[in-house]
Order: sequence, then structure tokens, then C-alpha cells
Amino acid sequence: MNTGIWIRVYRTEDASSLTALFYDTVHRINAKDYTREQIMAWAPDDMDPEEWDRSLSSHISYIAMSEDKIVGFGDIDAAGYLDRLYVHADYQRMGVGSALCETLERAVSAAEIITHASATAKPFFENRGYYTVKEQQVMRRGVWLTNYVMVKR
Repeated sequence: MNTGIWIRVYRTEDASSLTALFYDTVHRINAKDYTREQIMAWAPDDMDPEEWDRSLSSHISYIAMSEDKIVGFGDIDAAGYLDRLYVHADYQRMGVGSALCETLERAVSAAEIITHASATAKPFFENRGYYTVKEQQVMRRGVWLTNYVMVKR
């Protein structure tokens, strides 16, 4: 793990920064695996930080920091559903995702962790011991996207 990365608990004032990080990461990183139409449906221009705050506040949510910059975030619910895990496009493959994922996995006492991984994130989760239960199509803003239901016991 990059020793300059540290993890802290999510705060409401992070919401706007996280929507911006999410938008940028999906548009820069996930664009290799999804069409422009799919990317715009997944990470549209009009995301609502207040809606994100409600969702992140209702889960166990963590932020990865490097100095004073947010470089990643993730959240999981008490039942073990790992909802989001995103790393800033400029901090890929530096241990940020692994540090966040490990923190999230340890935060719950569920017998298994379940996530719906993008095609881009699937190898990351496989390397962490997750296996694919099924491929599925999900609709976002009228556009179909492929993701993978993955489980770690």
C-alpha cells in the first residue's frame, strides 16, 4: 500500500467532492469498457450531492486521502453489500482501492460481501478473492449497462 494514503470516515461536506471524483473516474477510467452513452447514463452531468450524501450517510462510508486530497471512497451496508468503490483516475494501481476495500470488508460482520462490479472493476475484485455469481444487465437512465454480481465469503 502507498504509505502516503490514509483512510477516514465520510463526512457530509465530502459529498460534492465525491460526486466530482466519481464523474471523473467513470469518464476517464471506465470509458475503456463502456460506450459514451453508457458512461453518460452512469455518471451524468446532473448528479445531486445531497442525494449522494443521504446514501453515503446511511451506509458505512470511508474516504481515502493523500495529503489533503480525496483520492478514493467506498461504502458498504451492514448486511455486507459493498455499494461503491471508486479511486481517483490519477491514483489507480497505488493501493488506494485495496486499502478502502479492506477497511470496508472489516467494517461489517457479514458472512459474505456482495458487490455489483463493473467490467473495469471485475479483475480488481477477483484478485481480492471475489467470485462472479452472474453477469447482469442494469438500466440507468434508459440505457443498459453490464455488471457482475460478485461475492467474497
